Amino acid sequence: MMPQTSRAFARARRHAGLAACTLALAIAAAGIAMRDARSEDASASDSSRAVSASSSAGAPVGAAAPRPDAGTLARGEYVAKASDCAGCHTAAQGGAPYAGGHGLVSPFGTIMATNITPDPRYGIGRYTYDDFARALRQGIARGGKRLYPAMPYNAFAKLDDADMHALYTYMMHGVQPVAKPNAESDVAFPFNQRWALRFWQRAFVPPEPYRPRADRDAQWNRGAYLVQSAGHCGSCHTPRGVAYQEKGTDETSSTFLTGGVNDHWFAPDLTGDPGSGLGRWRAAEIAAFLKTGHGAGNVAYGSMVEQIEDSTQYLTDDDLQAIARYLKSLPPHNPSGTYAPQDNVARKPLNGNRVPDTSSLGYSVYRSFCAKCHGEAGEGVPNVFPALAGNTSVLAEDTTSLIRLMVEGGNSPSTLTGPPRQQMPRFADTLPDVAIGQVLTYIRSAWGNNAQPITANDVSSLRQKLHK
Repeated sequence: MMPQTSRAFARARRHAGLAACTLALAIAAAGIAMRDARSEDASASDSSRAVSASSSAGAPVGAAAPRPDAGTLARGEYVAKASDCAGCHTAAQGGAPYAGGHGLVSPFGTIMATNITPDPRYGIGRYTYDDFARALRQGIARGGKRLYPAMPYNAFAKLDDADMHALYTYMMHGVQPVAKPNAESDVAFPFNQRWALRFWQRAFVPPEPYRPRADRDAQWNRGAYLVQSAGHCGSCHTPRGVAYQEKGTDETSSTFLTGGVNDHWFAPDLTGDPGSGLGRWRAAEIAAFLKTGHGAGNVAYGSMVEQIEDSTQYLTDDDLQAIARYLKSLPPHNPSGTYAPQDNVARKPLNGNRVPDTSSLGYSVYRSFCAKCHGEAGEGVPNVFPALAGNTSVLAEDTTSLIRLMVEGGNSPSTLTGPPRQQMPRFADTLPDVAIGQVLTYIRSAWGNNAQPITANDVSSLRQKLHK
């Protein structure tokens, strides 16, 4: 019924009202901004990092340019997959790869992903390497247009020069150009004033690529690099601040990867919390989850399904193990929920549920609608249906994903090496809000699980947001 959540690509954000305060400050500084805008845009290209003498700010790659070597193309394709570029820049239901048209829902409106094929009119065919690197590292498109941070350039700023050069080469030579116009984003005033983004970018975009830590070994540093740069895991798994910024960008922050809500999905805590985090996961289980969508009795759902299908399943085993190693090194910062399998007989009165199972509405709903797949004791079926006993998503403080799965249903990933896709049915038209709240409360307090109840009001509130 409820698999493990995760998502590594930004699809939407919260705190719209608070972000307006930041934009107001930016508007207050408009006089300064308008005075120096032209000079800053003119000089920004000069400050872009060069990869090597061969990747100067010359003319963009064209038909007459020499074909790059196969190794560089392969590396660029790998970086594109690790970065999940296709996940946002390919329209749903058979859109041309990288041709844009996918709408990213945000608190400020719908932001349309653009055409990033090498088409010279509608895509990036006229981009030089410096134009390309500036867009990815600074969030400034060719011509000076500032990009909304729905594109995670604050993470791509950490890509090293070799990967950036390879990615540029692949996008110019390995991607088919598509002459598809870009759709306009629907962002309301004042958030459509892109010039104000200069202040956000100055404050929150890292100034340089990832620097390996001397006190850590090569595997740990590789994992940190992938998580913080190409993987941009923090875009979903790190909470946002009042300016819509990620509240941490690496392991030195106590909020980094502690979970966040995106487009009505809760991307869970990836630190070492033994309740709702990765504390009870083995490194091998994390790697398996990223490759197949199945690990530690959990199954991917929601936005993470697309992330695995489009991106992480293609990573090498060495890189998956490096990511797992890095994540397992993160200490817990925001404990939520507990799991004690020895207490699997009686539920704890701590959660306000003192009703015996046989008299419990939640128990009755579970037996009728959930037990067939997830087992009488929440044990699940390995590599088919997730276990609910000890499930980290079940124990999370934020219950957004649990409620959404009950209301809308979902499916597991379909990958090259994983088990077949499975479906979870929707219960929006089958169960009333009170029954959904009661069954989720039962699940969160049975079989050794210990997490707070879910009310009918919690369910109805999210249902209204989902179905607007």
